[in-house]
Amino acid sequence: MFGAIIGDIVGSIYEWNNIKTKDFPFFGSNCTFTDDSVMTCAVAHAFLKAGTESEDKFTKQLVDSMQLFGRAYPHRGYGPRFEDWLMSSQPRPYNSFGNGSAMRVSPAAYTGASLEEVIEHARWTALVSHDHPEGIKGAQCAAAVIFMALRGADNMEISELVTGRFGYDLSRSLDEIRPGHEFDVSCMGTLPTAVTAFLEAESFEDAVRNAISVGGDSDTLAAISGSMAQARFGIPDDIRKQAENLLDEPLLDLCREFEDRIISRRLWEQGM
Repeated sequence: MFGAIIGDIVGSIYEWNNIKTKDFPFFGSNCTFTDDSVMTCAVAHAFLKAGTESEDKFTKQLVDSMQLFGRAYPHRGYGPRFEDWLMSSQPRPYNSFGNGSAMRVSPAAYTGASLEEVIEHARWTALVSHDHPEGIKGAQCAAAVIFMALRGADNMEISELVTGRFGYDLSRSLDEIRPGHEFDVSCMGTLPTAVTAFLEAESFEDAVRNAISVGGDSDTLAAISGSMAQARFGIPDDIRKQAENLLDEPLLDLCREFEDRIISRRLWEQGM
């Protein structure tokens, strides 16, 4: 999940100032964590508190966790409808197919022992707000790619999953996407680009640079690609340390707890 946070931080200064190149300072001046990181931490918090035994228990906890974290970290770039949801006394799903479901889903990739379990847990993370079929599918696709990458799947295997099971078109390269790519916050417009940025990458850093270089919703594209790239490449120590210095201590503590209690245990169980 920390890969998503790093992508978010690095991309934060380019969301409204797009840069159509991979040649930029990786941690630019004034970069910071945004709603992508806050909600990723909220999802992790819900898994820590509620576990995965019950959909109902988890989704109730997730609403509480998302509202808790969202209210503790206001003005972090939440969309208007989601901000209303965060402040509501009776939050309800609002049929969203926005990419918020995919940007926050990465913790779910570490909570299941099988691909089907992970896809189901990803559905839970989307249901509370992004319950449109495309919103759910975007979360499931992102989590599935992370799960597959963790287990050493190659680009062909991942591409077949993304196109065959989830129906996203991966036929265009980043060089073909980049010139005409504009701001798009839908799962339909975001997932193919984020996956392609990951598949074309040669390292964790390269995946984040790929995603940001496309333009558009840079922090979210980089958060999704970064979460996938962490699973394949890991995160270099120097990059992680720089990101940790830019993350609030409570969020950093939560990340470490999730890594210690969930990720390490799951990888150990899988012999990884």
